[in-house]
Amino acid sequence: MIHPKTAPTHADVAAHYDALDGFYRELWGEHLHHGLWETGRETPETAVRKLAGRAAAEARITPGDAVCDVGCGYGATARMLARDYGARVTGLTLSEAQLAYARAHTDGDNPAFLRRDWLANGLPDESFDAVVALESLAHMTDKPAFFAEAHRVLRPGGRLVVCAWTAADDARPWHVRHFLEPVCREGRLPSLGSAGEYAALCTRAGFADVAREDLSRRVARTWTVCLRRVAWGLLTKPRYARYLLDARHTERVFLRALPRLRLAFATGAFRYALLTARKPA
Repeated sequence: MIHPKTAPTHADVAAHYDALDGFYRELWGEHLHHGLWETGRETPETAVRKLAGRAAAEARITPGDAVCDVGCGYGATARMLARDYGARVTGLTLSEAQLAYARAHTDGDNPAFLRRDWLANGLPDESFDAVVALESLAHMTDKPAFFAEAHRVLRPGGRLVVCAWTAADDARPWHVRHFLEPVCREGRLPSLGSAGEYAALCTRAGFADVAREDLSRRVARTWTVCLRRVAWGLLTKPRYARYLLDARHTERVFLRALPRLRLAFATGAFRYALLTARKPA
């Protein structure tokens, strides 16, 4: 497990997303996660929906299922699960800005959105048929507790699906020094584990049928898309340059870290894993 020299708290994570709210929506859109390119011809918008759809398929969601979306961002995946799969969805986010956007763009009470820390979520035991977490695991300060909470809130037979930023299983010291530790620091990640470490924690929490798949090659294009959008923003929107040059904006380091993330994928230091598991019946 890789740790930055100074680990951020969940309050720091919330402040990061609140401060970069406008940039995140312009760079990623409503789906605040990687895209999945299966044919290579998908648009970025199609690719992000495909990743969410892959998570839904792995969760085996059927109409009426209760689903918890951990780290729901702007609520796009939660809305898709409610609209296209007939699920009853509860989305959790740490960010006030994300919560306000998610609620403002949702009709009715499904999905229901909460501003809440997953590690102290207060949700009832065995109340969900599926738990999905698209890229929120890396922000958790206590990785074992993440899996323990998923096990607690799932009903027997329920499914856990995690799309996770990970370090390479065989990360070398120079990977850590030049890519992984800086990514943790700039992305407000308290720690970053490998897919193998996360699978072991999942098993230790009591899950069965734990499986993992490396999706790195099919999602890496996300960072090329983001770099192009940042470059276009710098050319056409003066506020991009003003923000990056203003030392008062402490979260500006993440926008400057985008080239590092692309190189981290290219060198194999940074990986992307799909983790699935089942709570025994």
